[in-house]
Amino acid sequence: MIATFRLFYRFLLAFLLVALLLAGAAWLLLHASLPQYDGAVDVPALTAPVTVERDALGSATLRAQNRNDLVWALGYVHAQERFFEMDLMRRQAAGELAELFGPPALPADRKTRGHRMRARASETLEALPPAQRRLLDVYRDGVNRGLEALTARPFPYLLTHTHPVAWRSEDSILVIHAMYFTLNDASNRRELAFSTMHTTLPETAYRFLIASGGTWDAPLSGTPLHWPQPPSADDLDLRKLDPGLMRGADEHSDTFPGSNSFAVAGALTAGAALIANDMHLELRVPNIWFRTRLIYPNTRRPGLMNDVVGASLPGTPAIAVGSNRQVAWSFTNSYGDFIDWVRVTRHPADPSRYRSSTGWKSATIHREILRVRDAPDETLDVYETEWGPVLATDHDGTPLALAWTAHRPGAVNMELALMEQAETVDEAIAIAQNAGIPAQNFIAGDRKGEIAWTIAGRIPARIGGYDPILPADWSKPNTGWDGWLTPAQHPIVVNPPWQRLWTANARTVDGLMLDRLGDGGYDLGARAKQIRDSLQKLEHFSSASMLAIQLDDRALFLARWRQLLELTLNRTEAAPWRAEMKQALSDWNGRAATTSVAYRMVREFRQEVVDNVLAGFAAAIRSSDPDFVLPKLSQAEHAVWTLIEHRPQHLLPPGYSDWEDLLARCASRVVERMRTQPGGIAARSWGERNTARIRHPLSHVLPGFIANWLDMPKDALPGDNNMPRVQAPAFGASERFVVAPGDEEHGYFEMPGGQSGHPLSPYYGSGHTEWVSGKPTPFLPGPSQQTLLLRPLTKTP
Repeated sequence: MIATFRLFYRFLLAFLLVALLLAGAAWLLLHASLPQYDGAVDVPALTAPVTVERDALGSATLRAQNRNDLVWALGYVHAQERFFEMDLMRRQAAGELAELFGPPALPADRKTRGHRMRARASETLEALPPAQRRLLDVYRDGVNRGLEALTARPFPYLLTHTHPVAWRSEDSILVIHAMYFTLNDASNRRELAFSTMHTTLPETAYRFLIASGGTWDAPLSGTPLHWPQPPSADDLDLRKLDPGLMRGADEHSDTFPGSNSFAVAGALTAGAALIANDMHLELRVPNIWFRTRLIYPNTRRPGLMNDVVGASLPGTPAIAVGSNRQVAWSFTNSYGDFIDWVRVTRHPADPSRYRSSTGWKSATIHREILRVRDAPDETLDVYETEWGPVLATDHDGTPLALAWTAHRPGAVNMELALMEQAETVDEAIAIAQNAGIPAQNFIAGDRKGEIAWTIAGRIPARIGGYDPILPADWSKPNTGWDGWLTPAQHPIVVNPPWQRLWTANARTVDGLMLDRLGDGGYDLGARAKQIRDSLQKLEHFSSASMLAIQLDDRALFLARWRQLLELTLNRTEAAPWRAEMKQALSDWNGRAATTSVAYRMVREFRQEVVDNVLAGFAAAIRSSDPDFVLPKLSQAEHAVWTLIEHRPQHLLPPGYSDWEDLLARCASRVVERMRTQPGGIAARSWGERNTARIRHPLSHVLPGFIANWLDMPKDALPGDNNMPRVQAPAFGASERFVVAPGDEEHGYFEMPGGQSGHPLSPYYGSGHTEWVSGKPTPFLPGPSQQTLLLRPLTKTP
């Protein structure tokens, strides 16, 4: 017995020793993939030394003697900190994820590869001006040298048992293409659904559902648009529908890729213009942006230095948003219409040919090979027309080609890098309007106090008078896109008399300017209106007052829904659920506060009502198309509220006796869902629902204890959509800053998810806690804590 025990003890000891050795080896390997933060590195590619300083948050300050050396060093730093994330972005855009992750990534690759973005990126690279191509080549060399300089490959490749592939110059173009995919709906599902709706519904019902405008409309230029009247009973009577056509609400994310940006002129600051920006994106670890400062000689002003501070996008050689001491700039997604469906008529005797405006043409068939890790490769044939690839069919089976700005020559360039040296608002506007990026609202201000708004990026020049939100026949002469709008045709607002600018993904203009931009699904406008109204209440602004607007979580949008819920409860027969709901509403404080049960209750009541009202219209369409799914109608609030106010019986969804019945049953369902969960209604706070899920890209396939180590804490987060402080569990402000050009010392910059992509880095998760609490951290990097010297390799004689 003793001998057996000793044998077991020795075996256990040996097992533990081996486990410790393996863990130690893994730790050493992980440690070996850390970026180098100090010391010196000899670099043959440099012509002069470059220093890379890190402050307490890991913000990188690069000082160089010329721009090429600076760009090379930026590539080096990006690769050491973020190569895996850069790799994911280029692969997402190119449809090459399965090469890294195997068959589970194939569905995403199949959809993306139809756009042939790698081939387009290569063509774009060849067409760039020599100086811009040189910029990408220098950045590429820095990236690859930074990757090679790591003692071990970045840790995600260790976890996935894969190896990184060297960076190419066209990969930086693919990173910009990835932003096109993020900011535009490349599947254009909305307009596919509109085509079915337009065919199935009476014109009055169709226009009632898809309109823009209403009480929340707050454009920069022009007056609010009026919502159309509901369809009459002669046009549409939902009472005649089979109740069996009703079904649960179609699933749509309540996140809305976009941003807030606003500015005030110098007359309201007693100095320079003040610019605020928070770009709303899916949140991840590490964050998509990289806090960066670039200092190098100013070739326009000999003896002076360019000093550019802001957020760079790893994978690209420029500051995306920030300030250069003369001008500050920011972006929000514009939600103009930059994607059209084109109806393709195939030749009856030869389906490889199609009708164009000049006669029958042969389509180009591109054979794309999808590489798959640990599985056979796949082949995908892409049928390409002169307008774009055929990627869908219309409601009647007609093939549809996708015309998308991202596919067109000139959609991507490196013009935005010139913002580093812009000295005035006028110069910034000119650069923005020529930039090859997804079309964005662009707000800039300068140290003289001037402010301006325009659309940055490419806008298609439509001809032929067709309706751009429905599939159209471009084989008709002079129909379709005729290149890009010129800068002179871009909408613009410069130094408005009201001395304030605001954008929040809602409609900004009207008239001819709106016709040129189109409507790609503008946000409701509640957020923009709340920002505008807050700006109009003040006559003097500081960084603190701008931050207060950014962190505004007042639920003004839901105020009328709270009143409606209380009225509904008062009219409903006594029942236990009614008393519980009334009790829950007692903690209403008018904010999306983490502790508020009332906020969550009102929000869910509104969503239940909206879903049920819209389901009636969807049922009418399903009577002709059983598989129809209603698209996300971002402004449907106006249609639904109009019906609640007027309560037309013919537009009451099937299955309800009257509108009071609908409202009461919606409230009852909300209560039943909440009371059946642990703790009952009293435990259903907004913070429980809005708990952070800001995760590393690999954590979902890792054991829980490792995933928890990689992910950010599960904090309860204040804020919601339809208010300035936009916040969802994995969506929200990917950065938050305010700055006055020339007075960067008094600006602030907040960022979730951290600066470094390595979990052993002191900068992993840096700044995240401050972002959660809304505590401002300085816009400028702080004192250097670590310095890396990149020095030219001395040549021996």
